Amino acid sequence: QVQLVESGGGLVQAGDSLRLSCAASGRTFNILGWFRQAPGKEREFVAAITWSGLSTTYADSVKGRVNISRDNAKNTMYLQMNNLKPEDTAVYSCATGKGSMSNNPYNYNSWGQGTQDTVSS
Repeated sequence: QVQLVESGGGLVQAGDSLRLSCAASGRTFNILGWFRQAPGKEREFVAAITWSGLSTTYADSVKGRVNISRDNAKNTMYLQMNNLKPEDTAVYSCATGKGSMSNNPYNYNSWGQGTQDTVSS
């Protein structure tokens, strides 16, 4: 069973940048994704990347401000977030899934515990 551990979250101001990391122990599946959940809201897709790193997809709400990448040698995935906004405040979780690229959390099999990102205005 793969285990995922997120890191890099914190308290920042609007306009700042953050880089989240997702370290995996064991072989991850074909897709890795980032999701977020704000208080009182449903889990929301942020971005995903295939194991090869050749294909990525982003939610419209973050497109142009976020970049997902992975380093298979380190078994780690990253989420670079720029020009952060207060509405980006959420717990960010990484997940891995067996299928093809997807923004549906039900297609992901293993999840990390999450890391809190708070963006103040």
